[in-house]
Amino acid sequence: MGGWGSGNFDEDTAADHLSLITGRLVREVEDAVAGAPGTLEPDEYWGVAVPCNVELLHLLASRGWAGAVLPAAARVREWKAALLAAWDGAIDDLEPSPEYRAERRKVLVATFDALAELAERGA
Repeated sequence: MGGWGSGNFDEDTAADHLSLITGRLVREVEDAVAGAPGTLEPDEYWGVAVPCNVELLHLLASRGWAGAVLPAAARVREWKAALLAAWDGAIDDLEPSPEYRAERRKVLVATFDALAELAERGA
């Protein structure tokens, strides 16, 4: 066993496990972005789950644990562009309030930007 501390993520097996988890989150986003038209719309499963995965990746990687897998910052920006294009193209059909529309879009942008910034720092 290669351990370097007493924390739950302070050893090789834990790093391997974290790599599997974050790798799965990345693959799910990749698959959703490459999916059928409409997959990322705001009322579709992946339109909701992709931002969740992005935030989970940020939360896990920001802890500094060994093993977290992140895509390149440029790829996160591509995800952001794809999600926002789908969101912008479909959100008005759902008739949200102007306040919700503006605030939700702001949250989406911040979510992707935070992960891209973390990826740029090499976390």
